[in-house]
Amino acid sequence: MSCASAPVLLEYFLYMIQVTRKDPQEANENLIRRFNRKVQQSGVIAKVKGLQYFEKPISKTERRKKAIIRKARKADKLKRIRLGVGR
Repeated sequence: MSCASAPVLLEYFLYMIQVTRKDPQEANENLIRRFNRKVQQSGVIAKVKGLQYFEKPISKTERRKKAIIRKARKADKLKRIRLGVGR
């Protein structure tokens, strides 16, 4: 039984994403497609892209505060939509 796997080093942790063939007749394209989907769902690529450039600690806190504000605005908007109140 063959499998596709790729070790990914991220923040001192090693993520091993592995996909095995469902049957010996399965096409390589299907195996690669399932592997890519698993990598996307794990969020490893998004984390790596986030760590690609140095970010000052101050800007990290600002980014978190802005994310909290966005989340609150979105929740408020959804609540108004459910109640049928206009924009």
